[in-house]
Amino acid sequence: MPIDMNMRLRVRSRALVCLLVLALLGTVTTAAASPRAAAPAAASPRGATAASTATAASTAAAAARWGDRRLDEAAFLTTHNAFTNYEDSRWSSVNQSESVRAQLDNGVRGLSLDTHWYERSTWLCVISFGSDCYPSDVYLCHGDCKTFAGATYALPRQTFHGTMQTVVDFLAAHPQEIVTVFLEDYVGADQLQSSLSRVNGLQNMLFRPDQWGVREHGWPKVADLVTSGKRLLVFSDRSDREHLGVMYDKSWTVSNFWSLGDLGNDLSCVSRWSDVPLDRQEPGFRRLFTMSHHRNVPTVLTAALDNGAKLRNRIAGQCRSATGGRDPNFVSVDFHRLSDGSGHTPASIVAELNARP
Repeated sequence: MPIDMNMRLRVRSRALVCLLVLALLGTVTTAAASPRAAAPAAASPRGATAASTATAASTAAAAARWGDRRLDEAAFLTTHNAFTNYEDSRWSSVNQSESVRAQLDNGVRGLSLDTHWYERSTWLCVISFGSDCYPSDVYLCHGDCKTFAGATYALPRQTFHGTMQTVVDFLAAHPQEIVTVFLEDYVGADQLQSSLSRVNGLQNMLFRPDQWGVREHGWPKVADLVTSGKRLLVFSDRSDREHLGVMYDKSWTVSNFWSLGDLGNDLSCVSRWSDVPLDRQEPGFRRLFTMSHHRNVPTVLTAALDNGAKLRNRIAGQCRSATGGRDPNFVSVDFHRLSDGSGHTPASIVAELNARP
């Protein structure tokens, strides 16, 4: 009996030892697994370093391109009625020959758009055999959105938020670029807000002068706008939407009267607004200068005549003196790729302005 009892004790002791060994092995296994579970966290510093390097590279590229030039010292090629073109819709009379995206790809950095409210029409849907069945929304029209197809509106109808999405997508793909949109605005602030709210990524890129203290400190450097990501400026000729980040152009810009006349011979540079002279001076703040250079009725032939030496000479002769010696920040033309064969194009003239000290 005693011998049997001793054997039992030895067996129990061995079992206890085995259990302790297994417990220790489990602890070691868990400890070994912990570093693997924490591996993603270990990768975080490398990701932060890569992001920091990319930011530094972007900052260096912006500084190399723009130096210390402020926004009010830079020039941008701008297209008049950018939405009336042969590619985005079936317009019978156009101001540009290529789509908004193609304009951006070809160096345009300012777009003028006309916003109108279109109320859905069952009648137009029926008589168009289903080709004009569009919902109520803000669209780009050149006058009433129901009057003359191809002239005051075109099919397919161009939504404002769709065109703005094109702009934001371009900026996302080109992180060194800045784009400005000018609205000839015929919609309510709430309608505009609803349209803008559907543009993915817009708010992250929208420049708001109140947040930058532009009135107190002047316009920021272009390079700072690039590195901050706030690379989209929007102006309207309506004053009740600054809370949306849409600037009232009469408060922030000076602008010449838009027309060269029917014959293209009115080269005088006079203010669009009688109470805002082109040479207006304000303490600590200088307005952006939008220069329009196009005729009442756009044609390929007249744009070619106007867009070369005439444009360059008008800037140097009439507009520079009218503004107190400053150059335009936005040069707005029709058919921006056409010129007179003088060797000067709207794009080359803007590049020349940016090369000036």
